[in-house]
Amino acid sequence: MLRVRHDARRAAMRMIDTFLKPMHPEGYKFVAAFAVATLILFWIWDPLGWLGLGLTIWCYYFFRDPKRSVPENVGLLVSPADGVVSLIERAVPPGELGMGPEALVRVSVFMSVFNCHVNRAPIAGRVTAVAYRPGKFFNASLDKASEENERNALAIEMADGRKIAVVQIAGLVARRIVCWKKPGETVRTGERFGLIRFGSRLDVYLPEGVHPQVALGQTMVGGESVIALIGQDSPARAARID
Repeated sequence: MLRVRHDARRAAMRMIDTFLKPMHPEGYKFVAAFAVATLILFWIWDPLGWLGLGLTIWCYYFFRDPKRSVPENVGLLVSPADGVVSLIERAVPPGELGMGPEALVRVSVFMSVFNCHVNRAPIAGRVTAVAYRPGKFFNASLDKASEENERNALAIEMADGRKIAVVQIAGLVARRIVCWKKPGETVRTGERFGLIRFGSRLDVYLPEGVHPQVALGQTMVGGESVIALIGQDSPARAARID
């Protein structure tokens, strides 16, 4: 009987862990504001209160910060965000990072308002540059968003001296980019370095000669899904929609 109770308790805890994720501190004030507004809406009219409750739950869900199983094998470059691979093309990294005029392979991960928005470092290294640039707020899934939208770019130098760039790009409804890293600091693969509110995109620029191991439309898990293999001669991934 005791074992049955123990197994039932473990099953219940797993179910709770599945649906209730820890929330990033950045979200506390927003959830509190939504909750206060919900109480006011309930006082005005019950249907409005229930709508407010739904929006409060969504706000909590937006700022969730789940733990991730980050691969630690040397040379694995992981996705900086949850979302869908929306672009794979060659492009010049943001000029403010000082990475030169040569075009590199850029992999873009688009985040909807339902994705986790905590951003994670694609690979371990030293942050050599952090550059914020104000801009417009086009839909982040569009190609021109990389050039014209508000953005925050980081250059990360790996142990072998090569650099990758990771760029936080604001989207149609995003109005705030947050970055906690400064030049000279180090990051680990999968380490949290920032977030964007509310709906946006992350671009990763790969070193020359490194081929992406993802395909357009592929669903990514920040800090877990592998984008590329550094230091390994692997061809670009081929895929089909089936």
